[in-house]
Amino acid sequence: MNRHRKFLKTVVLLLAAAAAVAGCGASGGSAGEEPESDTSGSWVSVGDTWAIVWGEGDRGVILAHGAAYDATSWEAQGRTLGENGVVALAVEDISLGSLRLAIDYLEEEYDVESVALVGASAGAGPVLQVAEEDLEEISQIILLSGIGEVSGLGEYPKLFVASEGEEGSERVRQMAEEAPGDRNEALILPGSAHAQAIFRTEEGDRLMQAILERLEEYG
Repeated sequence: MNRHRKFLKTVVLLLAAAAAVAGCGASGGSAGEEPESDTSGSWVSVGDTWAIVWGEGDRGVILAHGAAYDATSWEAQGRTLGENGVVALAVEDISLGSLRLAIDYLEEEYDVESVALVGASAGAGPVLQVAEEDLEEISQIILLSGIGEVSGLGEYPKLFVASEGEEGSERVRQMAEEAPGDRNEALILPGSAHAQAIFRTEEGDRLMQAILERLEEYG
């Protein structure tokens, strides 16, 4: 009987321990193991996901990739931004919650004075949502081949980018005209490349320069 009771007690303790471990995992407090992808930046834990950070300075920018990409897809742009006095943070998870945590991370860990959001294609949706709901948290937004509703945005600066051969290029022009504020611009580039793919074309340098100029002017 004693052996039986001891056995039952052991089973109960093991089950309780397993439940505790599972509860910790469900809380989302850990980002798991650091990704193995090579980068010139540094992998950092932001909430329960990972991001790559480049550079130092008092201006911050968050990079939200397109659906077919990941955080490492911003490698060249992140490095260039870092070399120009900008703290660039490319998030692996482009959800609304992740972007909000990324804003907090830059403000708390780098004490940046401004945070700009860059959304490419699918990354434009959550960027627009954050930009509409957290008006005081951001300095400007830059969308690459991103389409969405702009009437609820603040009057902060906005740059809307597309290639002229893209189906949505005319809508991008309209977004720049319809968005609140007088510091909005549509940049329509030659070709048909979509979002981040523009950086791999002859227009890539022009696009990067436009982004740097906007960050220099508006933070």
